[in-house]
Amino acid sequence: MSDSFDLTGRIALVTGASSGLGCHFAKVLAEHGASVVLAARRVERLQGTVAAIESAGGKALAVALDVTDSDSIQTAFEQIEGQCGVVDLLVNNAGVAASKRFVKTENADWDFVINTNLKAVWEVARECSRRLVAAGKPGSIVNIASILGLQPGFGESLYSTSKAAVVQLTKNMALELIGSGIRVNALCPGYFETEMNSDFFASEKGANYIAGIPPKRLGNLSELNGPLLLLASDAGSFVNGVALPVDGGHLVQSL
Repeated sequence: MSDSFDLTGRIALVTGASSGLGCHFAKVLAEHGASVVLAARRVERLQGTVAAIESAGGKALAVALDVTDSDSIQTAFEQIEGQCGVVDLLVNNAGVAASKRFVKTENADWDFVINTNLKAVWEVARECSRRLVAAGKPGSIVNIASILGLQPGFGESLYSTSKAAVVQLTKNMALELIGSGIRVNALCPGYFETEMNSDFFASEKGANYIAGIPPKRLGNLSELNGPLLLLASDAGSFVNGVALPVDGGHLVQSL
């Protein structure tokens, strides 16, 4: 069974890999044999993770990528193909939040969140898919959504909307791309501590929130490993178009 999770020979691209989930995902894919390209706007923030992967015997490359810039996306894919080959495993992870009550949101907040969390997911996945189809290669795309794309949350109208759209985009991509051997799924994490939310969960309000959800704790990053590998590898060869929550049962709490 472990052979099904083997990613040897795969070329993986992880966006938003400079911290948090993206950094963790890159390490997990490398540990299972993939040659991993870590992408973020600031390459210098990727070098520590690249060094850690290489010191553990893995293969890694850092590339500059601003997912909200079309030219940057094109340049990054050209660089990756020139140095590694065609990306056949994409983890569309880059994301931002602008947590505010709906009536306080501004046009700039909408552009900030939607451009990164939705438009960039579409554009990076489209570029990856076009290159896979042109090369006649199968592949897998994992779009990182959220449980907030499946249920609403106070103060997260823009983030929730962007992630819900990612879920629907994932399903449409899965429908159209499976004929080319490309599987597309969404991973929907619950609450895991990252740079984006650490201040909140260190507060009294954050502690009270955790106490009120079914698992009564945050997830450990290692608890995302199996779900990620299932969607990315041949272990999930017949899994396509799903939005997989990994939340300790947060979504199934009683009314």
